[in-house]
Amino acid sequence: MRTRPWTMLLMMLAGWINSHQQDVIEFLTEENKILKEKLGKKRIILNDNQRMRLARLGKKLCRKVLADACCTFSPDTILMWHRKLIAKKYDGSGNRKGGRKRITQEVIDLILMLARKNKTWGSRRIKGTLKHLGFKVCHTTIDNILKKHGYDPSPDRTRRTKWSEFLKAHWESLAAKEQIQNAVGGILDPVIDIRIN
Repeated sequence: MRTRPWTMLLMMLAGWINSHQQDVIEFLTEENKILKEKLGKKRIILNDNQRMRLARLGKKLCRKVLADACCTFSPDTILMWHRKLIAKKYDGSGNRKGGRKRITQEVIDLILMLARKNKTWGSRRIKGTLKHLGFKVCHTTIDNILKKHGYDPSPDRTRRTKWSEFLKAHWESLAAKEQIQNAVGGILDPVIDIRIN
């Protein structure tokens, strides 16, 4: 098989680059050994930026190559730095907010007053009233506030409403109906009876 001249040229260039890189690696390895001998038993303290640079480059190499090439730091140390670097990168604790705003005491008092005065109202009706007044509160929050202060969040209207409470709540409308009947003089009685039947 015939080889083309430019293929041969590329192979020679690649071999020269490879041997040149090997020479550079050998030089840097020897330089590291000499610097370590000069330092002796002193511990080398690196800052975060230096650790990050070493961890990024060390992760590209396998543990065996790191053990052969690195004489200053153990491969486990370099890989540990990389794990911490990755954990720090994907840690979302810096982006966390303080959460939802707490309910003010004014709103809590208003919820309790509405529940006290309107015993048949549940949390959703109280929520609607608060929304009409300009307060935005979730019905679950209203449920929790009512439970905390001893109120039933969704009262059972049929069993818990006493006759006296019903009369007090509807007294004005009953009195108005009675006055209309008296004023009209019984003219509307047949119409009302027809609608009821």
